[in-house]
Amino acid sequence: MLATFILAVMSIYWGVLSHVELNIPSLGVYVVDFDGQVAPYTTREEPLVGPLVLKTVEQLMASTPQHLGYTTLPPSDFNNDPMLVREAVYQHHAWAAIIVNPNATALLRTAVSKGNASYDPLGACQVVFVEARDQTTYPEYIFPELNLLQTEIISSFGTMWTKMVMQNTSIPRSNLGTAPQALSPAIGFSSFNLRPFKPAATIPTVNIGLIYLIIVAFFSFPFFMPIHITFMIPSGHPPLRFWQTIVWRWVSAVSVYFFLSLAYSMVSLAFQIPFNNPTAPHTEVAQNPNAYGRGTFPVYWMINFVGMIALGLACENVAMAVGQPWTALWLIFWVISNVSTGFYAIELAPRFYAWGYAWPLHNSKSHISRAIEPVCRISLEKMLICVRQSSKRPAAPSSICIPVSG
Repeated sequence: MLATFILAVMSIYWGVLSHVELNIPSLGVYVVDFDGQVAPYTTREEPLVGPLVLKTVEQLMASTPQHLGYTTLPPSDFNNDPMLVREAVYQHHAWAAIIVNPNATALLRTAVSKGNASYDPLGACQVVFVEARDQTTYPEYIFPELNLLQTEIISSFGTMWTKMVMQNTSIPRSNLGTAPQALSPAIGFSSFNLRPFKPAATIPTVNIGLIYLIIVAFFSFPFFMPIHITFMIPSGHPPLRFWQTIVWRWVSAVSVYFFLSLAYSMVSLAFQIPFNNPTAPHTEVAQNPNAYGRGTFPVYWMINFVGMIALGLACENVAMAVGQPWTALWLIFWVISNVSTGFYAIELAPRFYAWGYAWPLHNSKSHISRAIEPVCRISLEKMLICVRQSSKRPAAPSSICIPVSG
């Protein structure tokens, strides 16, 4: 029986990564072409950069089924404002976005016609992402695909553009000597990591440290069991009724979690994870801003508190329902199921793992990242929903950065 249990539960962890290659298209990436479509760059001249980017994306998607989930959207969906595309990425509507700037073709044509030595190819397009959302998924699955796409776009456009320029005899060759970057590479991509994953000390807070949150919540049950027994066994007082015992166990557990979560949260504070940094605009690159400024630590504490309630009350229910030795098996299942759905992008897992969106660890990690990095405002309502579910269980670029392809 024990061997069967181990086989079944361990398969949950192994299976979460079994369909990664097939589910890469689940990682949505917006592709928005503003080139020549926003005033004052709406001219009679046909834009070149935007259409080629869209064409290359379409060709890539047709050539292989294992690609990112590119979605081409018109500028009107974002009120013709590239910053609203960044906001969409910040709010988790997409994992990344490729933006062709409104002046991409116009600046390139001006550079070769007037010999603009200050022309910067990186101003043509931008790649926007939020690394703090998931420090594992981006480097392993998203960045390599984006690098390949950028290389293909730059190569294809360079070939087409060089041929067009060399055939245009009205362009003085001296201009090409003044602005050679306007001929090759002609265009490039600026990388905007709105929220980098820093500092390194944050890793335990949103990863392995959360496993300890489960363990602490679980072992508070046997630790306080002698106190529970004194209320259940008559000794100078009448025993508690069944419903009174349940209420006492829940109330006492939640009270204990309040202080244990504070102790757990103080560890992150002791290792100088920033909790009092000022906030920052969603659409600008910022290093370690906090969603609530100086109030971020109390919010972080409350997230751990609510997360511990969700994790611990489920353990408390199972302990009261089945007792020993089954609670040990429950702990194994509870840790593995939470780790499987909390430390890996559920979008890349088989559909079977959709239940992971309701699991406490997935929600705790998501909201902690949002508070510290942050990615977006914390929704405590979602955390409360998680608690209720657990208790019911039976037991224009502001700066130019280096390209992603680096």
